[in-house]
Amino acid sequence: MEKYIIGIDVGGMSAKGGLFSFDGELLCEAKIKTSKDDGVECTVSSLVRFAKSLCESAGVDFSKVLAVGMGVPGVVNSEKGIVLRWTNFGWNDAPVAKLFSEYSGKPTYIANDANVAALGEAKFGATKQYQSSILLTIGTGIGGGMVFDGKLIEGFKSAGAELGHITIREGDDGLACACGRKGCYEKYASATALIRQTRHAMVDNLNSALWQVADGKIENVDGRTAFIAARMGDETAQKVIDQFVGYLSEGIADFVNILRPEAIVLGGGIANEGEALFEPLRKAVDERSYIAMDIVPLKIVGAKLGSKAGIYGAFTIAKDHVV
Repeated sequence: MEKYIIGIDVGGMSAKGGLFSFDGELLCEAKIKTSKDDGVECTVSSLVRFAKSLCESAGVDFSKVLAVGMGVPGVVNSEKGIVLRWTNFGWNDAPVAKLFSEYSGKPTYIANDANVAALGEAKFGATKQYQSSILLTIGTGIGGGMVFDGKLIEGFKSAGAELGHITIREGDDGLACACGRKGCYEKYASATALIRQTRHAMVDNLNSALWQVADGKIENVDGRTAFIAARMGDETAQKVIDQFVGYLSEGIADFVNILRPEAIVLGGGIANEGEALFEPLRKAVDERSYIAMDIVPLKIVGAKLGSKAGIYGAFTIAKDHVV
């Protein structure tokens, strides 16, 4: 009998899902909307219907699905299958895996969405040739996950790997973070931080090409603005990038000094800037690392799976439980 596994990546506005063969071939994928107003049980019911619709679209009988894996935002106890806290949706101690299994009749396994994405890249994407890697997703904040010897490093009750909340600036001068601390990594090296840094530079340099790229409106600034202006030869934009790369490298160097993975993989739109980002970043990380890259190699690369990393990772956590 043919066997299948479903992977689902849950987000605050939508959920992506994929039907996979047991060997990891993505056969069908789709997306549905999610809403914090629906509550836990309604959301899970909707996800079960979504899973069944994936099978229908692929012409596969749902009875042939062995298990379902799921990445969910927030603090997720993957061993218990419970979302301990998802602030944006107001979920606390939500038994998501148990509910999904009861409604669907399928064994269900969950983990934090950023961890799941890291596992997807490690098994199928940019770092599949390495035994140890760290994924950093550069977006509104900084998320990520760590995979060593093919396994996620999640910490006690899966509450670790909050990579955006190491401190790179100390004392009262550090920027206040939503977590309650000051000087957190994501306040300096996220896409949100880069946008803020670019806007500050524009205010201080009214003749900068940054204004041209943003069509004269500071609200048009995004994570690509400084890179575009730098390619035009704008010195102000290049200074913004140099500062941002410095911040980004500080956190990476900390992870490297503590864990020494074989590879760091960056996800998010800023990673699409390619070598304009990666070349200076490798140099900056090397300068800050306790052991230089010519002694112990380190790869710094861009993610390959994009928005599909989560469903590939969700497939992986489910398969790992049924083999």
